[in-house]
Amino acid sequence: MTTGKIAGFRARMLAGDFLAGTFLKTPSLELIEVLALSGLDFICLDAEHAPFDRGRMDACLAIGRALDFPILVRVGSGTAENILQAMDSGAVGIVVPHVYTVEKAEGIAKAARFGHHGRGYAGSTRWAGFTTNTMADLLEKSRNETVVIAQIEEPEGVEAAAGIAAVEGIDGLFVGPADLAVSFGVTDPNAPVLQAALQKTGEASRAAGKCYMSFVPNAAKAADWVKYGMTMFFIGSEHSWMLNGARADAAGIHGLTAEHGMTAEHWLTKN
Repeated sequence: MTTGKIAGFRARMLAGDFLAGTFLKTPSLELIEVLALSGLDFICLDAEHAPFDRGRMDACLAIGRALDFPILVRVGSGTAENILQAMDSGAVGIVVPHVYTVEKAEGIAKAARFGHHGRGYAGSTRWAGFTTNTMADLLEKSRNETVVIAQIEEPEGVEAAAGIAAVEGIDGLFVGPADLAVSFGVTDPNAPVLQAALQKTGEASRAAGKCYMSFVPNAAKAADWVKYGMTMFFIGSEHSWMLNGARADAAGIHGLTAEHGMTAEHWLTKN
């Protein structure tokens, strides 16, 4: 079997390496080519909130495989069909929203891996190497490579976090801070109830030896949330990075008027 960034991604997660990624909202393989040059450790296609149909998801996962760039998929829901399509197309793993019971966690862990009533086997998919690997090799590859992340977004999920983290086949817990805040009826990310939830979920992850992660707007917030035991961070998205960069440079150009005390026309006339 081949080795590389994709093959080693799960091991790095579980070893507690600090990992930086982002959500991709635009179904564009060109953006994946660019982000693969950025130093990010992974990206996550947001098929829950962005327009990823199966064809565009397939194309994005193809370029990720070609570049040996780990790509997760946040599926719209944790159905066996959604999970199978993402995995067969080449995702290194899945992020499943709204996991708030042990039963849901057990269901997604089973659907993502081969076994009795689990993931359907096909040796002809991209993930399987288009019939170029044996069944034994592919089963080993799945055990070593496949990542399953349960997203904790409801108070019930926080209460069940220890049981969810203990499920065999769950590799990490992702706290969805926005949905969790809404569920608690707060809008302040520093609200005590949200901070307590982050702490409790982190303790559950650590006790089970699983990776703990969340969405953050920037590296500064990631540095702050390390105290909860987080080691993996989904930093904004290409939307936020484009807007932040564009706004900063636009403000810089518009600030030339204030800096020089005149409009561009007056400046050119003067000189």
